[in-house]
Amino acid sequence: MNKRLLFLSLAQASLLLWGIPFPAQAGEQATFQPPSDSEIPSGPFGDLVRKGELVFTQTGTYAKKYVGNDLTCESCHLDRGRKPYAAPLWGAYVSYPRFRTKNNKVSRLGERIQGCFRFSMNGTAPPLDSETIRSLVAYSFWMSRGAPVGVKLAGQGMYRMSPPARKPDPGRGKTVYAARCALCHGADGLGTTSGHDVAFPPVWGPRSYNMGAGLAKVGKLAGFVKMNMPLSKGDTLSDQEAWDVAAYVDSQPRPADPRKSR
Repeated sequence: MNKRLLFLSLAQASLLLWGIPFPAQAGEQATFQPPSDSEIPSGPFGDLVRKGELVFTQTGTYAKKYVGNDLTCESCHLDRGRKPYAAPLWGAYVSYPRFRTKNNKVSRLGERIQGCFRFSMNGTAPPLDSETIRSLVAYSFWMSRGAPVGVKLAGQGMYRMSPPARKPDPGRGKTVYAARCALCHGADGLGTTSGHDVAFPPVWGPRSYNMGAGLAKVGKLAGFVKMNMPLSKGDTLSDQEAWDVAAYVDSQPRPADPRKSR
């Protein structure tokens, strides 16, 4: 048995201890449907999963001291972390630990979540042993119940865009933004509110993600826009429109990358 098969066998055995099936072989493309809320068990684990969902969807309320903007986890991981091609949680738990070029190290899921708070939330990293991190990891674990390890799942992560036919142009992107994005996110990109609540998050400005966030990379934002925007109308922009509007949004002012702010 080679090392790869040995690793997968150990992973399979570990999952089976939790009663989780392992239906696919490494390298296969597969689809996945996360479990429903009604299946969350009672008891301490279920309580932690439910707390994780609250932190995920109402981050500024349930993890307020770690958040520095008007985004929630759900701002990027849509539909409570369920939507394909919006970095769904069901594809995250089974992908870690993994090597990340961003910090040039093998990261655990909790460390990855810390980075989300630091960059996407423009805040501070919760301690790994905090209830905030533990509940989000538990929620991610629950969402991935039944997902195979070592398999690239359809809709996992963000959509990877092919190179554009023309160089992404913020000028063209401004036109796309005005026509397709401004209604929700505001002509000034600062988001819209409903009463005291944020209805649609800011996509630039002081209350948006900082320059160190993944979506501050035009290619990654283009893939997110292509498959998810306008909201509920994903995959309606052309590839070029997605590239152009991403170039426009990411050309706008936003908080500095905290690693470089000094």
